[in-house]
Amino acid sequence: MKFIENFVPELVIDSPGRINIIGEHTDYNMGYVLPTAISKKIVFKFCRNNSQDTCNVYSKTYDVGFTVNLAWISRSKTEWENYILGVLHEIGKRSDKLQGFDCVIDSNLPGGSGLSSSAALECGLAFGLNELFSLELSKRDIVELSQTAEHTYVGTQCGIMDQFASVMSKKDHVILLDCTSLEHNYIPVDFNPYKIIMLNTNVSHNLASSEYNVRKAECADGVAIIKKSYPKVNSLRDITRKMLEEHKSKMAGKVYDRCSFIIDENKRVIAAAEALKTNDFDKLGTLLYMAHDGLSRLYEVSCVESDFLVDFSKNNPNVLGARQTGGGFGGCVLNIVHESAVEDFVASASDAYLKKFNRSLIPFEAIIGPGTKVVSQAF
Repeated sequence: MKFIENFVPELVIDSPGRINIIGEHTDYNMGYVLPTAISKKIVFKFCRNNSQDTCNVYSKTYDVGFTVNLAWISRSKTEWENYILGVLHEIGKRSDKLQGFDCVIDSNLPGGSGLSSSAALECGLAFGLNELFSLELSKRDIVELSQTAEHTYVGTQCGIMDQFASVMSKKDHVILLDCTSLEHNYIPVDFNPYKIIMLNTNVSHNLASSEYNVRKAECADGVAIIKKSYPKVNSLRDITRKMLEEHKSKMAGKVYDRCSFIIDENKRVIAAAEALKTNDFDKLGTLLYMAHDGLSRLYEVSCVESDFLVDFSKNNPNVLGARQTGGGFGGCVLNIVHESAVEDFVASASDAYLKKFNRSLIPFEAIIGPGTKVVSQAF
């Protein structure tokens, strides 16, 4: 794009990906989650271009860009553009201060890996424009408008966890987030002598978006059935195991399984938070294995590659626990590994995976970091 030739940024923003220690698919069921930001991130460089409404966005990672007029925002046939367009649309509903800008995006955050590159893209853009044009949006505004943008322009009916973690995280902490009230507590963590090792399956979770919406609908079906007997029930967060069992005969088998997983997963999140507070990593590891079993068997969002890696880790005494992370159908498997065994574990897992699937893993350590932040500004 032509603007790149003379581009000098006024503002640089880091917007991180996130891991979720445990609590998968509970956020859109108004339950509990335990996420945090990581050091892998998307970097945004902004400058005002002195136009009223012309916006130029360029991805250095993919060497592609587009131009949009703020007065004529509509959905694009190019998926990644809709994350940008949705945010611009939502900002326009909240402020009349937004004007023309140029933006260059660079990323070391792998898309489709379950690390929420989409939320990092949405939140980094919103956060940067808020700073650049003094829009006076709060961090919570940024979280909520980014979630809405994904609902309306991308079409994924996501919960609020990813955006919340991207914006609100603190270095060396995880967030125990109540997705009903958005009340949250920061839990300081030090995994020493263990490390969080992510194994990227390199399986694109292209089913995740459509199946994500299917899972959300199945959970809603379960809630609707139980609500007939318990009118105060509004989400699976409100439903106990006893209530679910009372209505099992009225549910399709898959609906029961989905609800069953969510109810148990909420309990695991609370148990995992307590385990982290006491550095009980053995307990945390056990909970991770239980969570993956539920994701694979009851919620059916795993894949053979993720199941293989989780099963492989169980044979290594230096791995406390493992589970698939993210929306599902591929992406990354999170492992808690003793620091002395990381190199051997990664080598053996990579070799076994290559032999089994004729595909290479991409391993990396997840380092807990801060949320979206200003790196530099020149105004």
